[in-house]
Amino acid sequence: MPDGSYAHPQQRQFNPYTENGGTILAIAGADFTVIAGDTRQSEGYSIQTRYAPKVFRLTDRAVLAVNGFAADGNMFVKKVKQRLEWYRHAHAKDMPLRAIARLIQTMLYAQRFFPYYVYNILGGIEEDGSGAVYSFDPVGSYEREACRAAGAAQSLVQPFLDNQIYFKNQQLPPGQTRPLHLSLSDVLSIVIDSFTSATERHIEVGDGLEIYVVLAKGRGPQGLEAVRGAQELTTNAEGDRVFIVRRELKKD
Repeated sequence: MPDGSYAHPQQRQFNPYTENGGTILAIAGADFTVIAGDTRQSEGYSIQTRYAPKVFRLTDRAVLAVNGFAADGNMFVKKVKQRLEWYRHAHAKDMPLRAIARLIQTMLYAQRFFPYYVYNILGGIEEDGSGAVYSFDPVGSYEREACRAAGAAQSLVQPFLDNQIYFKNQQLPPGQTRPLHLSLSDVLSIVIDSFTSATERHIEVGDGLEIYVVLAKGRGPQGLEAVRGAQELTTNAEGDRVFIVRRELKKD
């Protein structure tokens, strides 16, 4: 209209969320856990950065992978680390893995009316020395699993993990039994193959791969000796140990 008014009602919308691509996964073994994520951060067909870590070390026995809206993910990791530091000051020890899972559930559920738009996977070592993986949805529903993938290439990676870790749709020859847990070297091969194949088929996955390996107290680094570039992040070899392995992925 000439006076600046509108002939019909106008509607304005604001979406505070966006998808920033990438993929994360975790696999639990008998006395270890492997947590991995790629480093590409994108929006639509634009790559915002080729190095945006999605996997974060919380303690010597717990590692958290986050995927979804990058800003929410970074803020959520910052708040989880703050809560763990408060616990460390109050109790003079690190929070156990199962308690960290409950803490994350509580923090996500508390924000359920304006949720953190992130999918979390927590991996590490339980108090009994076993490997464990906890997966979360954005409002706090969670469960313990042997393996889980999340993110842009979840539909590509999770069926592969179901086949290789849970042995779905595998027909064994007569007289053979499935192993209860895979070895660390086998798990690392599965993780690298998962991201290599996902990078070939999904434009939002690529650039770099960060793999965190958490080993239980008393377990030697068997399976890591032949891995090129494995770097230990912990300083106490007598307790639980955390290693990181970095690999290049396709950058196109």
